[in-house]
Amino acid sequence: MAEHEGKKEESLMEKIAEKIHGDSSTSSDSEDEKPSELKAKIFRLFGREKPVHQVFGGGKSADVLLWRNKKISASTLGVATAIWILFELMEYHLLTLVCHGLIITLAVLFLWSNATTFIHKSPPRIPEVSIPEEPVLQFASVLRLEINRAVAVLREIASGRDLKKFLAVIAGFWVLSIIGTWCNFLTLFYIVFVLLHTAPVIYEKYEDKIDPLAEKATIEIKKQYVVFEEKVLSKIPRGTLKDKKH
Repeated sequence: MAEHEGKKEESLMEKIAEKIHGDSSTSSDSEDEKPSELKAKIFRLFGREKPVHQVFGGGKSADVLLWRNKKISASTLGVATAIWILFELMEYHLLTLVCHGLIITLAVLFLWSNATTFIHKSPPRIPEVSIPEEPVLQFASVLRLEINRAVAVLREIASGRDLKKFLAVIAGFWVLSIIGTWCNFLTLFYIVFVLLHTAPVIYEKYEDKIDPLAEKATIEIKKQYVVFEEKVLSKIPRGTLKDKKH
């Protein structure tokens, strides 16, 4: 029995080592060919190969998230904070806000159009406001593509081909469901908004210190997953999914 358990522990340790170093083994063959490139290649969070600015698209949105333009970034975060305070802390309602805004707007426009009574001149012309069609169609098209992509990813995960990804998604939804019991959607949206405006810029500034810690955490997670797979998942009977034609 002791010998059997010893062999089992040795095989488990071998699997852990293979799991951790499996990704690096594919690049070991090319290490002799391009040593200078591989020396410069270090671990990056989420396996990124591009700068943080390019990961976020490299456009104006990336400039805002990474505080390239501090005035715009601060204004965006300030507006979001004001909206959260207005609706969450002061318990203001959206319909009330819209009605009050329309009342003020109509009153200002009415006085503006009747300004001839006060200034004895022709009243200024009220500007015409209309929503252009092209941006709305572009937004709808992009939204449709993203929804279709998300549905396709969920369908691929539900097919059961990648158990690791399936468990990760289930765990993510479970964590979100717990967070949803702590706060409402507006507060959750505001927290995500603040994180998007703080976490990327902090990571970009201290990425050389964060990446080594992330590498150690990734190795530890892989070890625990191999142990979990060996002791639990490997004992679960799973059949192959086959397409049935009716």
